[in-house]
Amino acid sequence: MRPEILFPLFAPITSLPRLGEKIAKRVAALAGPHVADLLWHLPTGIVDRRFAPRIAEAPAGRVATITARVDAHVPPLVPRRPYRVRLIDETGILELTFFHGQAAWLEKQLPLGAKVVVSGMVERFNDQPKMVHPDVILPADEADRAATVEAIHPLTDGVTARQMRGFVAAALERAPALPEWLDPTLKDRRGWPDWRDALAAAQSPGSEAELSPETPARMRLAYDELLANQLALSLVRRAQRDLRGRAVVGDGRMAAKVTGALPFALTGAQARALEEIRADQASESRMLRLLQGDVGSGKTVVALLAMLNAVEAGHQAALMAPTEILARQHLETIQPLADAAGIEVAVLTGREKGKARAAVLDRLATGTLAMVIGTHALFQEEVAFADLALAVVDEQHKFGVHQRLQLSGKGRAVDVLVMTATPIPRTLTLTAYGDMDVSRLDEKPPGRRPVQTVTVSSERLGEVVEAVARKVREGERVYWVCPLVDESEQVDLAAATERHAHLKERLGSRVGLVHGRMKGLDKDAVMAAFAAGDLDVLVATTVIEVGVNVPAATVMVVEHAERFGLAQLHQLRGRVGRGDRPSSCLLVFEPPLAETARARLAILRETEDGFRIAEEDLKLRGAGEVLGTRQSGLPAFRLADLAVHGDLLAMARDDARLVLARDPDLADPRGKALRVLLYLFERDAAVRYLRSG
Repeated sequence: MRPEILFPLFAPITSLPRLGEKIAKRVAALAGPHVADLLWHLPTGIVDRRFAPRIAEAPAGRVATITARVDAHVPPLVPRRPYRVRLIDETGILELTFFHGQAAWLEKQLPLGAKVVVSGMVERFNDQPKMVHPDVILPADEADRAATVEAIHPLTDGVTARQMRGFVAAALERAPALPEWLDPTLKDRRGWPDWRDALAAAQSPGSEAELSPETPARMRLAYDELLANQLALSLVRRAQRDLRGRAVVGDGRMAAKVTGALPFALTGAQARALEEIRADQASESRMLRLLQGDVGSGKTVVALLAMLNAVEAGHQAALMAPTEILARQHLETIQPLADAAGIEVAVLTGREKGKARAAVLDRLATGTLAMVIGTHALFQEEVAFADLALAVVDEQHKFGVHQRLQLSGKGRAVDVLVMTATPIPRTLTLTAYGDMDVSRLDEKPPGRRPVQTVTVSSERLGEVVEAVARKVREGERVYWVCPLVDESEQVDLAAATERHAHLKERLGSRVGLVHGRMKGLDKDAVMAAFAAGDLDVLVATTVIEVGVNVPAATVMVVEHAERFGLAQLHQLRGRVGRGDRPSSCLLVFEPPLAETARARLAILRETEDGFRIAEEDLKLRGAGEVLGTRQSGLPAFRLADLAVHGDLLAMARDDARLVLARDPDLADPRGKALRVLLYLFERDAAVRYLRSG
């Protein structure tokens, strides 16, 4: 149950004054539905009205607050022309302009002969100062009310800056004094204010400098949010650890046959990761481990050897991929190795129907099939295992945590190994996968050749097409990736279709097209034709990004490379350089390049280290975009910016661990305050893992 002290903050925003149903919908879409959401809606700019020059000294392009006398009203002679009001002081004339001005209202606000204060953006026309629709009009004796600094919050259609300030101020009034959850020594050492004071300071910056995420107020609020995140993950992790596991120890006979069949020895990183995984499998606690490996670092082989460990011990193992293409590709990699080990592997996706499907289901349920690869079809209710001991989940951020748990619920004390080919910066690993142990594959298997990366202006697109034609004549295969125009698949599709037609005209019929709108079977058929060498060029939207393996492909062309994230470009580049021929990646950009895009492309030319690229991506774009928070299941932070507050995250993790070691049930005064913090940041689910309350 949420503590009563937080009830005012979790009331709907419609409970605030002047926030009716209609405007509440807009505010909720922007900030969120609860009063607390407005507290987290921090300003991104200010308007400083303290500059108060005389009329002649007011420069154009600056907000000024001017005191003057109303000299004349000039109503329009023709309808739909603006209404003008002339103000004067001892230095000159200021003309106020009002479009659709109501004469009666303006005469009341600006009575003839009265001394008034107006504030707004000054413009000059023929060296004559003007102000269009002043933001503030007050009697001169209320000048103090005008000369302020106003916070500017992110806005949406139909909500003005003044309204949003009012809503936030009303939310702040509702904020109760909460018990202090910070460690007092840390708070004093950092010079951080109390929670309510921090909110008030962050919501009313007095200068540009006070908008910085590094002010004491914003640092404190960011730390609160990160501490809630790390405490919740620590509780989930502890609950997972407390679940009874079972020791799974194979005799290594199948694994030995697989390593013998590999064309190269395992890398040091693969051997190390495998050792960590087997130690987890052998322990009485359940395994929950993330295997992070850069493109082509050999994750699938590590996963297979872990699965064989379970099979050798007499249990079953399953590998789940996010798409059918990937599931079948894992099968392609694993099949010959499994054959060498003398073990049968089946596949289960949405495509398996009728008798074939029924046979796989029957053999899984009776235990006569020990290893299966599939898509989320493996989650379905009718899929039952006789004795599932290991679930491997590929590209976890395409699945929710609950799906991961669903698969582990298909057996007794199932170990879970999660794989990702997306190198994730350390700080993001902590926030998204903090409940897991992490193994990293940071070496490439021998024989992987470096890929030459070149940036080319779109003005030279003709030369790129010529180069592709030359490569095709030499018997090489080429990927051509079309831009992410925006989030509309329709537009992406049009761009890909157009490029496909153009290349087909230039290069002949052996040019294929694959995109997200195609049916699984059709997509697979085109991919298979490209892999088999029946197509020379494959034009694609980003569906080929993760995991597609065609060793004969040696050229990757990415159009509008400036529109892609660094990590994504790195993933795409990883589709080539898998065979024994030199490979290249051409990043075609639309000039002129923005500073960030230029930096991004320069890093790709410099390095192929996915982990370094991921860290740089975080610096350049911020956490929200690195994996695309919406589709990745990454926590979206409202107050913390991981590119700036990364050091606070490590502190929060240590703090959370220390607290739970000393006070496992959060029962002492600080523990009780931390429970309030968990509810404040809606980590209610984590509270359920506490033994009391």
